[in-house]
Amino acid sequence: MGEGLALTDALVQLSFRVQAVVEQACAEHGALPGQARLLGVLEGRSPAMTELAALLDVERASVTGLVDRAERRGLVRRVAVPGDRRAARVELTDKGRETEAAFRADVARRLEALTGGLSAAERERFARSVGRILAVGD
Repeated sequence: MGEGLALTDALVQLSFRVQAVVEQACAEHGALPGQARLLGVLEGRSPAMTELAALLDVERASVTGLVDRAERRGLVRRVAVPGDRRAARVELTDKGRETEAAFRADVARRLEALTGGLSAAERERFARSVGRILAVGD
């Protein structure tokens, strides 16, 4: 098995493991992965629907349904844009911020457990490497 194939397999397996962590945290917090992602994207910003679709990399129609469901749960609210009756920005409610913070903390705790066998230096090197990998897509 070549080095590239071993790396590919390692990345795919890591992806599966991280996804399982996220799914477990979602189940514990009563959220679907899409809702958890929405809350994370909205933390610290209040984008318009079109911008939100771009941030989530989904179609605008999908964002509308996602926001509708989160709004019914009291996690987000639409805020009118002054001067444009048709436009709305989406922001977290207090409940949404609390839910997002609890979800993020739970995922962080679970991921810390996954990387617990690495030294501080290995963690730092891994984080830098992942950052460089993620930057390639930007």
